[in-house]
Amino acid sequence: MSLLGDLQRAADGAVRRLRGDYEEDEWGFDPGFAAAARPALDLLYDRWWRVQATGLDHLPPAGRVLVVANHAGVLPWDATMMATAIRRHGAREGDPRFLVLDWAFTLPWAAPAIRRGGGVPASPHNALRLLRQDHLVMVFPEGAKGVGKPYNQRYRLERFGRGGFVEVALRARAPIVPCAVVGSEEIYPKIGELPGLARLLRAPYMPLTPTFPLLGPLGAIPLPSRWRIEFGAPIDLSEHDAGRADDRRFVLGVSEHVRARIQEMVYDNVIRREGAFL
Repeated sequence: MSLLGDLQRAADGAVRRLRGDYEEDEWGFDPGFAAAARPALDLLYDRWWRVQATGLDHLPPAGRVLVVANHAGVLPWDATMMATAIRRHGAREGDPRFLVLDWAFTLPWAAPAIRRGGGVPASPHNALRLLRQDHLVMVFPEGAKGVGKPYNQRYRLERFGRGGFVEVALRARAPIVPCAVVGSEEIYPKIGELPGLARLLRAPYMPLTPTFPLLGPLGAIPLPSRWRIEFGAPIDLSEHDAGRADDRRFVLGVSEHVRARIQEMVYDNVIRREGAFL
């Protein structure tokens, strides 16, 4: 295919989108948008963050599965790189979905891209519905506490809250796949906070980094750290009935087990990476 032909198809697609001639599912996911974004995501994956992904064979080729990962970065770059790894490996059919903090959907410049690319407002209800539709769903139980860690606390996982993701997995009869992401902690190294800007944007926090706000809009460009992503062996909960979701001791025990697995995988991959920016 010629470059001219590619440019023409891209231009035609842009015109159709401006006319509103595109499809979205009930969650706002737009397959055309996701396909158009792939070259840019592949560039970030291969050249900018030089991602190495392992353990993708642990993902079932079809059906519902809950992928649970550590979390960092102001925007869900970790989710997009995890989804890119899954797509490129051909591990599954369909596009992964990922839960995102509500405040991200208030950002006019980011919300449309997040929604059309597979992002869904984070809630147990949404996670359960997506799993019952047999999607692969990615969740980040650290939530705002994870993305708000200072740089000197990087890769130390925060608590996983009340274990809501375990309740969802039990009710949906879905396996849990732990996932460790190393590299996302360095893209916006947090050395302080900007509470005034956070209040203005209604964000849980806004980081002060070596480049933001010093470099203005350029400071929002994520740094080119080297990434590793590891998908662990699934945790099968099928021997437990959905009623165990109401057993707080059991739910918290499974949640802490998953957290410990991910923490161990994170430390292992930090060592294997042999440098954040090399």
